[in-house]
Amino acid sequence: MNIQDFYDGKEFEAYEYLGAHVTDQGVVFRTYAPHAIDAAVIGTFSSWKECPMHRVENGEFWECLLKDAAPGDMYKFRIYREDGTFLDHADPYAFFSELRPGTASVIYDRSGYTFHDSDWMWQRRDRKNEPMNIYEVHLGSWRRSDDPEKLARALDEAKKGGPAVDVSGGWYSYAAIARQLIPYLKKNHYNYVEFMPLNEYPADESWGYQATGFFSATSRYGSPDGLKKLIDTCHRNGIGVILDIVTVHFAPNDYGLRLYDGTPVYEYPAAGNGLSEWGTINFNHSKGDVRSFLSSMGEYWLHDFHFDGLRYDAVGNLIYWQGDPNRGVNDISLRFLKDMNQGLKQRDGNVILIAEDSSSYPDVTKPVSEGGLGFDYKWDMGWMNDTLNFFRTEPACRYRDYHKLTFSMMYYYNEKYLLPFSHDETVHGKASILQKMAGEYELKFPQARTLYLYMYTHPGKKLNFMGNEIGQIREWDEKKEQDWFLTKYPLHDSFHRFLTDLGKIYMDHPSFWERDYRRDGFEWIDADDTRQCIYVYRRRADSESIMCMFNLSEYTQTYHYSVGGPQVLKLLIDTDNVIYSGTTEKPEKTVRVPADGLYVTLKPFEGRCYQET
Repeated sequence: MNIQDFYDGKEFEAYEYLGAHVTDQGVVFRTYAPHAIDAAVIGTFSSWKECPMHRVENGEFWECLLKDAAPGDMYKFRIYREDGTFLDHADPYAFFSELRPGTASVIYDRSGYTFHDSDWMWQRRDRKNEPMNIYEVHLGSWRRSDDPEKLARALDEAKKGGPAVDVSGGWYSYAAIARQLIPYLKKNHYNYVEFMPLNEYPADESWGYQATGFFSATSRYGSPDGLKKLIDTCHRNGIGVILDIVTVHFAPNDYGLRLYDGTPVYEYPAAGNGLSEWGTINFNHSKGDVRSFLSSMGEYWLHDFHFDGLRYDAVGNLIYWQGDPNRGVNDISLRFLKDMNQGLKQRDGNVILIAEDSSSYPDVTKPVSEGGLGFDYKWDMGWMNDTLNFFRTEPACRYRDYHKLTFSMMYYYNEKYLLPFSHDETVHGKASILQKMAGEYELKFPQARTLYLYMYTHPGKKLNFMGNEIGQIREWDEKKEQDWFLTKYPLHDSFHRFLTDLGKIYMDHPSFWERDYRRDGFEWIDADDTRQCIYVYRRRADSESIMCMFNLSEYTQTYHYSVGGPQVLKLLIDTDNVIYSGTTEKPEKTVRVPADGLYVTLKPFEGRCYQET
């Protein structure tokens, strides 16, 4: 590690120096505690008695070599403060942690796993002109089990790599999840999976967004080697893997980063700036050592675990002071974002960097060299809110909100957008995606089918949260697995089939992604039929064009399609097909359009896609 780069915020490999490192001579422990008056390592190797550390480098770093320490041993740093008191902290750069509610760090040999994904790593790219169908997953609640035999196998697998998985709650290990999740992703035509944070965190309810171990793969599901194997197996099956990371704030627990050496090493010195809206503690991005900590965290996950991309949480809280545009732009944290993104791109080539940002700040997805923030994609929160609000509206009133669904294309080309129906839209009283649809239970399904047809044919990459694809009714709860039993009911089973078929059509047809960010890839045919609430547009690729047509009213409507005749339209998908629990027995697969146009009858909430030939 370059010490000057560390202080300047330019170091991306601080984890190679700090933390606990297994060597031929024993384990080397190092920590950064610039205002400590003394420091020691305590752990299972010493029966939790102090092993003194000594100052190294410029005196702000502490080190010791312990020959009796070994991988799997637990440890903490005992940091003595200026007033003579001490506090035992988890290692900020720990690579593994004790299963909660334990708070110790765990020695982990980073060289223990060998990847077999060289073919994938060689050809991976940012997918700008390719399909990206992302399945967002919370690993602890995608599936759970109370089967004693399955739990016993999960426990055995976890023990091979360190502290055991807590099987009492029904969690599967990383390896056990891989055997189920990867076939599911392939069957449903997802080519990327995005995991909510897998860093270490104390409270299950925080979903990982309030972290204590930023370099530590959570022990809830086994060892870091288990996570590496999960990613490796995804790659060997043609599936990319994205990780949610948090660069804004950290958990306030005393054993974590808070007042690490008795002073605000990682946070602001003033409490007013230090507390976030989530009750956590904001990182002080004005400090170079903090910027190096966070940049190194991003590089660690990309380099050591072969993640293909990172999704940054709450980017708006970095753009503006504490996320409030009224307080102005935070130039310091913007500089940090640019430096981190540019540095990661230089080191890891075509990794994918995604901003979860609801602000209107410009040029989020422009390269840093062109004055932007350097992200590849930005979540289109405006599209998500407008779309869901439209589908919440009673059909009789939708004519007034007609342009909620056309507005997105007014600004779409300002950024490289990704369309998200994420976990945030299924919690905290917001209702699940299916429940958001207007009307009673049975009326929600045809609308949800058309909602997703609109999503998958609209320009932009796609992200769908687990459970949405089966028409989950209840809100997401991290303590329960998804309601897979719903697929035993015809409406839910056919809805799942629709999403599966739609995913395949999206993946197979370049019109839906080849020109995602080119203006010639999308054309409105009719964006003004407020009376009938009909929308018609075309998606184009070099080799094909596809016409998409929607009736979002509660009445059967007739639309005069007069563009481009004579021609032949080949039906790709119809949301009203009986196989999806619609009412159309045998949708007409081929339609000839005469020179004077075609009159198309659309049933309530029906959407169709036609390939134009």
